[in-house]
Amino acid sequence: MEAKSQRLAGEAATLTPRLALVAGEASGDVLAAELLKGLRQRWPHLQAVGIAGAAMQAQGCAAWWPSEKLAVRGYVEVLRHYREIVGIRRALRDRLLREPPDVFIGVDAPDFNLALQADLRAAGVATVQFVAPAIWAWRPERVALMRRACDHVLCVFPFEPALLAEHGIAATFVGHPLASVIPREPDQAAARTALGLAGDAAVVALLPGSRRAEIDHLLGRFLAAARLMQRQRPGLTFVLPAAPALYDDIRARVMRSPMADDVQVLRGQSHAALAACDVALVASGTATLEAALFQRPMVIAYHMHPLSWWLTRRQMRQPWVGLPNILARAFVVPELLQEQATPAALARETLAWLDDGESARQRRAALQVRFAALHESLRRDTVALATQAIEPLWQRRRGMR
Repeated sequence: MEAKSQRLAGEAATLTPRLALVAGEASGDVLAAELLKGLRQRWPHLQAVGIAGAAMQAQGCAAWWPSEKLAVRGYVEVLRHYREIVGIRRALRDRLLREPPDVFIGVDAPDFNLALQADLRAAGVATVQFVAPAIWAWRPERVALMRRACDHVLCVFPFEPALLAEHGIAATFVGHPLASVIPREPDQAAARTALGLAGDAAVVALLPGSRRAEIDHLLGRFLAAARLMQRQRPGLTFVLPAAPALYDDIRARVMRSPMADDVQVLRGQSHAALAACDVALVASGTATLEAALFQRPMVIAYHMHPLSWWLTRRQMRQPWVGLPNILARAFVVPELLQEQATPAALARETLAWLDDGESARQRRAALQVRFAALHESLRRDTVALATQAIEPLWQRRRGMR
């Protein structure tokens, strides 16, 4: 009986892929977790290892390193952590070459993942990049490395596969997982009840980012803007969802600020905050897309080290940085970047969304229609499409054994 059980376990192992994944920050952790959750419907006993955050670990991914180690943005900021990050990538590469997975899936984090994928692919490991680097927005030279590194790219935006095909890169539009997770008609009243907020309050969500460097550059500006807003419109309610890894630090900074009694700091719960709010002040990044999927007006802000900003501006190919504006190809929501991201400007643009005048109501209604259409365009059966793309790579790997 014991021998039979061992034999069946061995057979199950040969029929189940062993995946390695790398997600480099909170948003990638969420995307990877949704992907893993779906892949387990196809392969209930799949094994997953790599660089993972709390959401991935909850889906059974063994974290060799935490995602927070890679949550760095900006040239100067990366340089401060360069040796550690390069050391992690080298150690991970060596371990994966010793214990090759059936498929490696890099989730966003292209600066880390593409070079790693190139080495793994050269050694015969099938490689998938989930979320294509935005070569259409900046750093188009990455396409050469993508061609060398990726067996397949899972794209979250519909125009990307055709663009990559022009460069000989296989790709599939799988939709954006968040478009399926976030309801088409968010229940604002339920979200406010869950957070203990008054149903008739005017609520502003503050989302200063999920990386420590973003918090360093933006949290103080956001809190100063909130204070100005409160002075101009008494009675505003502020909620600030903090990435769990940064919650203690963010809460301590808020408690030391003049807004200590007026900002509710949440441990995670960014979706609840976006569902509950009337307007969001949000750092440029995936959170701007989340706000758009919740159909919330927003003001996009960003600030980084001056040298990082200078280098970033040189690489940009479009006038927009926020995903809602990039996808709309228009400034449908304000962007206040670098020296423009003053507390006064942030407060002014955020309060403009809360204006009671007819033109402001029309502006909000038009934005809601546009965001609802965006939501629909990104809504696909992401897991089924991703599985269809991944399975042939795994089968090929099985056939090589």
